[in-house]
Amino acid sequence: MSDDEREEKELDLTSPEVVTKYKGAAEIVNKALQLVVSECKPKAKIVDLCEKGDAFIKEQTGNMYKNVKKKIERGVAFPTCISVNNTVCHFSPLSSDETILEEGDMVKIDMGCHIDGFIAVVAHTHVVQGGPVTGRAADVLAAANTAAEVALRLVRPGRKNSDVTEAIQKVAAAYDCKIVEGVLSHQMKQFVIDGNKVVLSVSNPDTRVDDAEFEENEVYSIDIVTSTGEGKPKLLDEKQTTIYKRAVDKSYNLKMKASRFIFSEISQKFPIMPFTARDLEEKRARLGLVECVNHDLLQPYPVLHEKPGDLVAHIKFTVLLMPNGSDRITSHALQELTPAKTIEDEPEIKTWLALPIKTKKKGGGKKKKGKKGESSQAEPMEGEPNVAES
Repeated sequence: MSDDEREEKELDLTSPEVVTKYKGAAEIVNKALQLVVSECKPKAKIVDLCEKGDAFIKEQTGNMYKNVKKKIERGVAFPTCISVNNTVCHFSPLSSDETILEEGDMVKIDMGCHIDGFIAVVAHTHVVQGGPVTGRAADVLAAANTAAEVALRLVRPGRKNSDVTEAIQKVAAAYDCKIVEGVLSHQMKQFVIDGNKVVLSVSNPDTRVDDAEFEENEVYSIDIVTSTGEGKPKLLDEKQTTIYKRAVDKSYNLKMKASRFIFSEISQKFPIMPFTARDLEEKRARLGLVECVNHDLLQPYPVLHEKPGDLVAHIKFTVLLMPNGSDRITSHALQELTPAKTIEDEPEIKTWLALPIKTKKKGGGKKKKGKKGESSQAEPMEGEPNVAES
């Protein structure tokens, strides 16, 4: 097979090299998440945490594939976001922002890493406190975690995207919470963070997606966001938006010099992956970005909010649909939770949680650990979620 033919063939999990790159990116993003969680303390500045997460990913990926002939793109696949309490997502402020964490804050950390375009994303929710998380904070976190565990077992070859949408809503309702509308779980491919196959968080008349069936050797980013509020977040201030992605299929002759300057910088530095305005020449950025967004050259990732007093939890993981079952490659252990609500009287949810993640091979016998190509990082949390039921 010539190099050209190899380029034409879409690389997927049938290639051991591709699996290795996904797992390498996952190992880095899991460690970056661990670093950021360890720094989530009262008075910590949010922008500092975002910068630490991104810097760690850049440093770790920068140390890989240094001595290869063909340049391999690698680095941040989604900038580190720290969204607190009723803020739903995408809060990654500019360097001048002074927002800090406070005791008791519910902190959602969202980030991504890629190696050669093979992307691993993760989101985790951490409450800034010692001891078990209780009350509604525990309910909303348990809802997100249990929904993620159910989704992990339903995102498998032969199942449909609508199966997952219905199931996660039932899980959230059991904890008297809502799944947040407008959140999409996407299939991912090389250099594609938001593929065409999509799982909707909430089905309603306004948002429709094509029916799709999961298939072997696909990769998905499963994105679960739960709320103690209505689950209908709003954009309060466009100025909070700092994360954008180049819309590669759009073109327009920009009028302003600042816009042309910034768009040229984006095209060189961030041609495909989402990026943060922090990484641009900041003085010109705000002015130039507006014209780029107005003419659809950039896709903004808006900062959304539930109502003040609502609590929002976020869990996102990357899963590889391997021939021997699902391999969840990104995650972080939760704090101890003592929710007020329970799934004890929910037989359907318990049945979903009892489904296997791996496909048992014929002939019985346990799978040996440590086989080549199998990850020791971030194994799925088998069985019941980390929840102390009351």
